[in-house]
Amino acid sequence: MVKIAPSILAADFLHLERDVKLVNDHADLLHFDVMDGCLVPNLSFGFPVMEAVAGIATIPLDVHLMIVNPDKYIGRFAEAGASYISFHLEAADESGKDAAEYIALAKSHGVKAGLAIDPDIPVERLFPYIESVDFFLIMSVFAGFGGQKFIEDSIGRIATLRAEMERVGVIKDIEVDGGVSSSNAKALIDAGATMLVAGSSVFKADNPAQAIAGMRF
Repeated sequence: MVKIAPSILAADFLHLERDVKLVNDHADLLHFDVMDGCLVPNLSFGFPVMEAVAGIATIPLDVHLMIVNPDKYIGRFAEAGASYISFHLEAADESGKDAAEYIALAKSHGVKAGLAIDPDIPVERLFPYIESVDFFLIMSVFAGFGGQKFIEDSIGRIATLRAEMERVGVIKDIEVDGGVSSSNAKALIDAGATMLVAGSSVFKADNPAQAIAGMRF
């Protein structure tokens, strides 16, 4: 069954404990978007917020690092309570390193290692990492801001990645992030997505619990 991962970037920060408890009760993962203002044009939160949330979370924490030099922080996020940590292939490119080094580093800290790409990166660039990674993160908007419109081509990109997994006989989780809602969840799942990140469509909904349920197919 698909895992739903509400992104607390869209939560009400004046009532964060309430929103975390809601996610505990109705979702499968709690998604953290960590941005440094360098790899992406926005800033979010870091260790203090995550450590506070980890103290009341009863489901795994899924940390999406949209930062340069993720190798400097993977260990600290693991210590802060992350169960899943993804980083961008673009960050590895920028540092001149092979993403395989970061994948191995994350695994050495006992977390599931994910490799993410923005919509303008060919999905075929993920193929060499199918065997080593634990999951992939396909951005269906450009990383940096919530509330963007879903990019329809993302469905085909997920299907392409899933087809290559089936060809080589190694199936890994595919997470999708950006503009995800009940209106496109089934198409994403049918294409091969197994983890859906949803921010505004959950926390801005009149009934967040119902919004989460509406993405399960």
